[in-house]
Amino acid sequence: MSSKSARDDPDWDTSCQDGFYRHYEQQSGGEADWHRFQMIHAALWRALGQPAGSLRVGDIGCGAGTQCRLWAGMGHRVQGVDINEALIGLARQRAQQAGLEIQFAVASATALPWDDGAMDVCVAPELLEHVTDWTTCLSEMVRVLRPGGALFISTSNKLCPSQEEFSLPLYSWYPAWLKHHCEHLARTTHPQLAAYATYPAVNWFTYYGLRQHLGQQGLHCMDRFDMMDLAGRGRMAVALVRAIRRMPPLRWLAHVATPYTVLLGIKPAVASGSARGASQSAMGPRPTA
Repeated sequence: MSSKSARDDPDWDTSCQDGFYRHYEQQSGGEADWHRFQMIHAALWRALGQPAGSLRVGDIGCGAGTQCRLWAGMGHRVQGVDINEALIGLARQRAQQAGLEIQFAVASATALPWDDGAMDVCVAPELLEHVTDWTTCLSEMVRVLRPGGALFISTSNKLCPSQEEFSLPLYSWYPAWLKHHCEHLARTTHPQLAAYATYPAVNWFTYYGLRQHLGQQGLHCMDRFDMMDLAGRGRMAVALVRAIRRMPPLRWLAHVATPYTVLLGIKPAVASGSARGASQSAMGPRPTA
């Protein structure tokens, strides 16, 4: 467990521009956000085999705590962390108003204040692109996840030209030098380029790259198409998803067409990769065709 305090470490900026706070306060917790977090919950629930009882849930980069409130409202034990002290204050206020017991802390995703294996579930939506040291961030998520637990990540997608991080067209496809220039502008003279974020997006990922990185740490990974629940979908939709799952070139094109990278990783229940059956059991049910 990290002993660092984000408030005291000079390398971590816990402040918040007023424009960003007002934007986030208005946008967070709306119907669209709530639906998105419900979808994340459903995907994790299926991946873990619809477990009974209360889960320990860590929301990393929790912002105003909307996702924390969703999980806590379902009876789970939830802890949320964010580097932004003002948003943590807003999250505590909203949790109290909802009558929910949620532990919030001002902390960096690169030094999580939780013990090894403390969480059954870790969720980190729209976080990784903002953390310069993203490899340490991922290592921390894996560290605090229990064997057999699930990690959900959504982040930027450099394959897709559409994105919401910068108010610039085709930004995902900009060369690195131009991205660096835009990041500098967003931090200095033109904060509106990145919606006044203290930490604008600096990393751009693909599912394939993240899968390889987390695979080296032992996680079994699935993408958004593996996670899709086909129950109740029309024949055309089912046929398309099945084709994407079967045909790697079509899957790659489908990633090009989706603005965000989405990944679900399952930490193996055993340290050794030799126990294939036990490892597969820990992963929960595989996606059905």
